[in-house]
Amino acid sequence: MFPTSALKLRDDLARGEISSRELTEHYLNRIEQHQDLGAFVHVADDAMAAAAAADEAQVRSETGRLHGLPTAFKDLNDVTGMPTTYGSAAIDHPVATRDHSLVERLRAEGVVILGKTQVPEFGLSSHSENLVNPPSRNPFDLKRSSGGSSGGQAAAVAAGLIPLGPGSDGGGSVRIPAAACGLIGLKPSLGRVPSDVLDGYVDPLGAPKLAVSGPLAHDALDAALLLDAMRGKDHYLPLLQGSYPQRLTDLNIGFSAHSPFESVYDISLSVEARTAFERGLEILGGQRHRVQPAQLEYATDYPQTFATVWTNGLKDVPVNDESLLGELARDFRRRAAGRTLEQNLQAGSRLKQIAADFVRQWSAYDVIATPAMASIPPLIGHYTQSTADHDYMLQCQYTPYTSMVNVASVAAITIPVTTTEDGLPMSIQLISPRSDEGLLLALAAQMQV
Repeated sequence: MFPTSALKLRDDLARGEISSRELTEHYLNRIEQHQDLGAFVHVADDAMAAAAAADEAQVRSETGRLHGLPTAFKDLNDVTGMPTTYGSAAIDHPVATRDHSLVERLRAEGVVILGKTQVPEFGLSSHSENLVNPPSRNPFDLKRSSGGSSGGQAAAVAAGLIPLGPGSDGGGSVRIPAAACGLIGLKPSLGRVPSDVLDGYVDPLGAPKLAVSGPLAHDALDAALLLDAMRGKDHYLPLLQGSYPQRLTDLNIGFSAHSPFESVYDISLSVEARTAFERGLEILGGQRHRVQPAQLEYATDYPQTFATVWTNGLKDVPVNDESLLGELARDFRRRAAGRTLEQNLQAGSRLKQIAADFVRQWSAYDVIATPAMASIPPLIGHYTQSTADHDYMLQCQYTPYTSMVNVASVAAITIPVTTTEDGLPMSIQLISPRSDEGLLLALAAQMQV
């Protein structure tokens, strides 16, 4: 039986105690045994050959930070030789002829790619269900969602189909599935991962770019290992392996369950979510941090402004047959196409103002603590039984604390802190207004002791 720790696996590979072929075969068998999870939508047919090549490179000492370690990528990232569906039946699914920049970066670090994992259509939703492949399910309860949009990645890591996985987060898409599946989910600040800003830091409307890449992992050390590999430089893992987590005390941590979506939706915490939030705050206090209520006031026009910017790119997607789009994508695509350039530019400008106000308020504290999610993971099919607006409302009610972090371009992390009576993991979210990923990882290490 192989250890859960990706760091331990990486070190065992480096010492020659296990081979990449052995490890890859183990995970491919796991993927085969757990097809009912719906985590993978494509399994690589050349994974064993890639593992053999990794073993040969190991002999020649040609190694990277993740050399010989298996992983997978979301079906939003092009991987050479594999189809990319974006979770949509309405577009072509070409076989990629080149790697996405993040794939290229991690391939250079020596990963063995096992395949592609399930996502919602165009990565829009907080679940991973679409009209192309079976839904990604929660390993702790197959009737429930594994979250989204990195839901297949999170399910695969949590179920032991891969040891760790890179995700992307445009409104919570790393943190939501991490919370649903009991993992560490880190959303780095914008620009921390260089491949995220190859085309700049703002979107075509002049608004802050929302999506960044981040790690999904079992613990803080594995998350730091993957983040260093995604950046191509050693920093966070050495920081955590030193004395920093042990020395970190007396932080001013402000907590709040206030959400910027409260102006339009009923936002309330389930008993399980409130219990997890309180337990997380208790753990932080036990680590000798100053935990106190934060007085926060959010702009009432945030929900509409965010939705405008978040969905604007849908109008430019080259769709073959609009009738094959899911309800959410079809409806929001039509709305995006109906807006004027002036309306879009105004929304982009307004979102920048709101982002600045978020950071100004949060910066009164070293860290802001919020609930991770407002409830336990919903059942499969929960969102898609009515209109696009109802779907969107349900998503905001489950994830009322995540998108604001993307808008602010800062860093945040979700950390599992409790388990419900039914065995579902529950988490807390910590936000660094100063974009200090090392601080967040160190707090995660403290809380997971």
